[in-house]
Amino acid sequence: MHIVDSHCHIDRVDFEQFGGSVESMLAHANDLSVKEFLCVCIDLEHFDEVLSFAKNHTQIYASVGVHPTEQEGKDPSVKELLALADDDNVIAIGETGLDYFHVKQESADWQRDRFRRHIAASNQSGKPMIIHTREAKADTIQIMTEEKAQAGVMHCFSEDWAMAKAALDLGFYISFSGIITFKSAQALREVAKKVPADRLLVETDSPYLTPVPNRGKPNSPAYTYYVAEKLAEIRGVSIEEIASTTTDNFKRLFFS
Repeated sequence: MHIVDSHCHIDRVDFEQFGGSVESMLAHANDLSVKEFLCVCIDLEHFDEVLSFAKNHTQIYASVGVHPTEQEGKDPSVKELLALADDDNVIAIGETGLDYFHVKQESADWQRDRFRRHIAASNQSGKPMIIHTREAKADTIQIMTEEKAQAGVMHCFSEDWAMAKAALDLGFYISFSGIITFKSAQALREVAKKVPADRLLVETDSPYLTPVPNRGKPNSPAYTYYVAEKLAEIRGVSIEEIASTTTDNFKRLFFS
């Protein structure tokens, strides 16, 4: 069985909790059939570290981008994003998007401008984008539509079916995290039933959002296994089928 963690932050994982090194963490993941990882950049100050994981481990890939809530560091131009993305180890732009939970909508012009720049970099580079959206459904879809966003994934999806359908209609994939294992997430599990099989991805967003049965403990990319297991239960299929489907989807989105 082969599972891909389509979104994690390996540079932020506490390796001491998983054997003391990135190698021990990867070995633990391999024991749970999690074989490949997209290490996602959230600020340019740590991009070199994210990229180094990909350069030094063939099963790790990198992205480049600045998270919508990051305000202190470098805010890149389209040209700067394209320059950093011009590396075979970088397979995606982001994460990017809108977050009105942490930043009020009326004061988020800078966030919307940044999102548009990332979409332009994705379209021009041909590398799919990784979208974060929180309490910003209408504006997220509107900007994606206006900027003609070409390819990518709505990561750590936690919105309703209307938002999922709008993203699917734009050709985007939907990725589910450990949130689908939470007791409070019944509505999200209903959404997870409806997403077409050929648009599904799984992720941990580690070190955040640890899934059941390890809720309350540090998260690791290894625990993508439990996300896949829960998604299989929700959809009434085997975990082997979810593993195969989501791995095929990952390859098609990021490498075709």
